[in-house]
Amino acid sequence: MEFQEKTKRWSFIDEEASKVEKPTLLCVVNHRRSSERDDMQFSAVRIPAASAASSPVRPMSPETPWMLSPVRTSPSQPLLYHCLVSLHRHEGSILSLAVSKDFIFTGTKSCRIRAWARPDCTEAGHIKANSGEVRAILARGRILITAHGDHRVRVWDVSAMDNFRPKKIATLPPKNSFFMFPRKSSYQKHKDYISCLAYNHEEKLLYTGSWDKTVKAWKILENRCVDSFVAHESHVHAIAINQEDGCVFTCSSDASVKIWRRVFGESSHILTMTLKFQLSPVNALALSSSPSTCILYSGSSDGLINFWEKEKTSGRFNHGGFLQGHHFAVLCLAAVADLIFSGSEDATIRVWRREEGNCLHTCLAVMDGHHGPVKCLAATLEREATGRGLLVYSASLDQTFKVWRVKVNPAETVSLQHSATEDQQMDSVDFETSPVLSPSWVAKKLQV
Repeated sequence: MEFQEKTKRWSFIDEEASKVEKPTLLCVVNHRRSSERDDMQFSAVRIPAASAASSPVRPMSPETPWMLSPVRTSPSQPLLYHCLVSLHRHEGSILSLAVSKDFIFTGTKSCRIRAWARPDCTEAGHIKANSGEVRAILARGRILITAHGDHRVRVWDVSAMDNFRPKKIATLPPKNSFFMFPRKSSYQKHKDYISCLAYNHEEKLLYTGSWDKTVKAWKILENRCVDSFVAHESHVHAIAINQEDGCVFTCSSDASVKIWRRVFGESSHILTMTLKFQLSPVNALALSSSPSTCILYSGSSDGLINFWEKEKTSGRFNHGGFLQGHHFAVLCLAAVADLIFSGSEDATIRVWRREEGNCLHTCLAVMDGHHGPVKCLAATLEREATGRGLLVYSASLDQTFKVWRVKVNPAETVSLQHSATEDQQMDSVDFETSPVLSPSWVAKKLQV
C-alpha cells in the first residue's frame, strides 16, 4: 500500500495516537531452543477430532492454563505440526488478527491493539484506543488499518521496528470539527459495527463490510468514501478480493455469497452473481488462486465449507462441493497455495489440501489446543529443504493467541478414500468426552 509523500502532510494530532504504551510483562510460552529441536517437535496427524488420552504431553506452563499439543515424531506423515508459542491475557476475547512482515497484530474487546514482533512473538507495544472494541484489522507493509466500535476506521503508520511508535495518519470518515457544520462524513459513516476489511492493491481501494448490511469503498489518500451499497439482507461478515480482476466477494448471515464488480471508469459496483448453495449463515471467505485455477471457499454456521471453482472461459463460479468435518460453525478461513485452514466453534483448526488438477480435497490434520471457538486465522508460507513449512497464527475466544509450525512433506501421497471404519469413528465422536472442548461449552451447545 503506497501512501507516497502525501502522508507527510497529514496531521498526526489526535488524542488516540498519543496513547501508545510501552511493552509490559506478557505471558509467552516459547518452546524453540534450537533448529534441531524445532524439526523434532511436531504433532502427528490426526483425522478424528478427539485427542488420544494416552498421548504424551508437555507439562503446563506456569504462565498459561492451556496445554501444548502432543509432541510426537513421525517422518512418514504427510503433515506435522507443533504449537510454538501460546499467549494468554485476561483482557477480553481476541476478535481480529493480522500479520505483516515485522509484526503480528491482535484486536480485542478491551479496545487495545497489541503488536507482537516476528518471529519470536515478543510484545512490541500496544495502541490503546477509546473507540470501542476492534473487530477487524488489516496489515500491509508499514500500514495498519483498524476498525473500531465507533463505526470508523483508523489508518496507522507502524514503520518503526526498534521503537514501536505508531502514528495515526487518517480516520475514515474524518471527524467533523466542533466549529463546522456536519459534512459528508455523516452519511459516509457506517451505522453499525465494521466486521471486515479488504484492500484492492491495483485500484488502491479499501473495502469495509458492516453489520448495517452495507459495503463501502474508500480512497484512503483522499480520506473519502467513493461508493456505498447495500450488499446483503443481514450482517456482512467477510470480504475477499481477487487481485487479478478486482472482483469483490462478500458473505452474510443471510446465507449468501455475492460477487461484485466495479463499473469500468466509475466508482460504483454492480452485482454479477449470487452464490446461495448453503442454508446457514456464512461467516468466512477465502480465495485460493493460481495460474491454473481460482477457487472460492466459504465457511458457514452448519460446520460446512462450500467451495466454488471459476470457469476459465465464462468467468462464472460453479459449486464444486463442500468439506465436512467440523462439528460446529466455521468462523474463519485462510488459504495458502493448495492448503486451506479452517477455524471452528468446536475449538479446532483443520488443515485441508486441494489435489492438483481437480477439486478433490483431503483433511491432513486436526489441530487442537484452544479451549474455545477459533475466531481468527492467518498463515504465511516458508520454503525449506525438507519440505514446505508454514507458520499459522490462530486466536480464540478463550483469550489465547497461538503460533503453530506446520510442515508438509511433498513426497508423501495422501489417500483420498477413507475406510468405512474411519468414517464411522469420525461420525461417532462423543463431544462430552473430547478433551479439546471445555465441558461448559459443550453443555451449552447441546442445549441449543
